[in-house]
Amino acid sequence: MSLPRRAALAAPFLALPAWGQSYPARSVRIIVPFPPGNMSDLIARLLTEEMQARHNVQIVVDNRAGATGAIGVQAVARAEPDGHTLLLTSNSPVAVNPALTPNLPFDVLRDLMPMSLIGWTGFLIVVPPHLPANNLAEMVALMRASPGRYIAANPGMGTAGHLTTEMFSRLTRVPMEQVPYRGSAQALLDLSVGRVHFMIDAMTSALPQVVGGRVKALAVLAHNRSPLLPDVPSMTEAGVPEVADFQSLAWAGLMAPAGSPMAVTLYWNRILNELLADPGFVRRLAQQNIEGAPPGGPERLADLLRADLARWRQLVRDANITI
Repeated sequence: MSLPRRAALAAPFLALPAWGQSYPARSVRIIVPFPPGNMSDLIARLLTEEMQARHNVQIVVDNRAGATGAIGVQAVARAEPDGHTLLLTSNSPVAVNPALTPNLPFDVLRDLMPMSLIGWTGFLIVVPPHLPANNLAEMVALMRASPGRYIAANPGMGTAGHLTTEMFSRLTRVPMEQVPYRGSAQALLDLSVGRVHFMIDAMTSALPQVVGGRVKALAVLAHNRSPLLPDVPSMTEAGVPEVADFQSLAWAGLMAPAGSPMAVTLYWNRILNELLADPGFVRRLAQQNIEGAPPGGPERLADLLRADLARWRQLVRDANITI
């Protein structure tokens, strides 16, 4: 290879640090496609504090809830790809909703650039505190004995909570009417007073309600118990053979509009890797019931997005799930 040819290939990469020195040129808007209190929102608020304290970078958190996250995702997909509008999202708007909802006004694989996986949280099965079921087997028995009486809540159509509840219903062969909400907060409030009777929700929002005694946890949707709730059985221990292997996680990651400079991805991936290697930041995530991901490259989030999207599409196809 001639020297000029080698230099030409290296030029874009040599230019990245120089571009990065002037970035960000102004405050960065992070769009969260959920109301406040969701896992993505909690992470965005922590990131706002850390970036101000460590790097004097101003972040504006913009909650764009609606259409199961599609409104927020579309806003980022159509934003100027200059690194000043980013998306901090869970897998529901970018993997679950696209698998379930045809003809969305964006293609997550084409229109978004994954930058960094940040962390994940588990799911809980929760019921009203006074419901006469003290474990999952008793809850399933109640629903089988009175079809149509017990109503499930979910945090929105097309969310992981919605599809996970649908799969639970199909696996247990218990028909279940679902009532969708705009986020978890109102759904958990209605659950606590018995307006609805069953919910599968992320631990970030459900766990404080469990600890406060406002709702009752019957199982963790995982193969093992959670150290956050050591007395709550895993699915393998819950006494319902049909769902013994059933598990689900909600992950959160940072993305940019497709076409953003690679320096934007490298900048945020480096920042987040530094934070995720900091025990103090990981501890702050854990206080919000979020497990920090080990540091890693942008391709890890890209691979996870593709795999999760394929998994949910297969699930929707095999189970013939429709909205």
